[in-house]
Amino acid sequence: MMTKLCAAMSALCLLAAPLMLVADEPLIVAHRGLLFHAPENTLANFRACLELRLGFEFDVEKTKDGQLVCIHDDTVERTTNGTGKVSQLTLEEIRRLDAGSWFDSKFAGEKVPTIEEVLRLVAEYQQHDVLVAVDLKAENVEQEVVQLAEENEVLHKLLFIGRTISEPHVRDRIRAASKNAHSAAVANNADEFSKALAASNADFVYFRYLPPKEQMEAVRSAGKRAFIAGTTVSGNVPENWQYAVDTGIDGILTDYPFELAAMLRHQSEQQEKQ
Repeated sequence: MMTKLCAAMSALCLLAAPLMLVADEPLIVAHRGLLFHAPENTLANFRACLELRLGFEFDVEKTKDGQLVCIHDDTVERTTNGTGKVSQLTLEEIRRLDAGSWFDSKFAGEKVPTIEEVLRLVAEYQQHDVLVAVDLKAENVEQEVVQLAEENEVLHKLLFIGRTISEPHVRDRIRAASKNAHSAAVANNADEFSKALAASNADFVYFRYLPPKEQMEAVRSAGKRAFIAGTTVSGNVPENWQYAVDTGIDGILTDYPFELAAMLRHQSEQQEKQ
């Protein structure tokens, strides 16, 4: 199994190796990792992202015995060979499942990783300037996730999203766990921008639309940063990406990180020729 996995990883890294020349800003965040190239929310996927100097987004759920695991759904059916709710399975039961074969037989044997394993992996790439988005799906896990991030010295690379962006009490708990943790408050549309910007427990504004220049100027004036996600940028949408880049967005969450990286690289090459 390991030989097949290594071969698949090597092929994946060769596929995207040229993208390592992409400029630092904005930071690209691959939604659930490289969705079209490796099984989502697995260490194989996340390691490939980090090797390519791409950030990624991952999900946090809690098992029956209170362990934190990285899986998107509240059930295991879609991304493993098992059945049942994550909250009704123990960590040992979940770790027995195959989280790779559903995507490709080359990834047979991939496990649902623990959150500690994911953060330990990020710590192996301290030298890379990446943004890792943490989608908190389980409740009352803020303290534990922040503590694990601090223990692995990667808290500064994380941006807490998921329930964080719309539930102020979650941001409060994150801030209570560490004043150095980065949280986002959501603006689903222009009418919600002022409230998101005013959130004292968030240092990022999470845009779900393309913000006008004056709103981005307000973000900068407030000493905050901007993150964009959702249908506006998740697809292969070069025009929208370009707008986000031109406006000064700090991080972009997309399903097409290679294509976005290629666009940024092309721009960088053109600028060097001028």
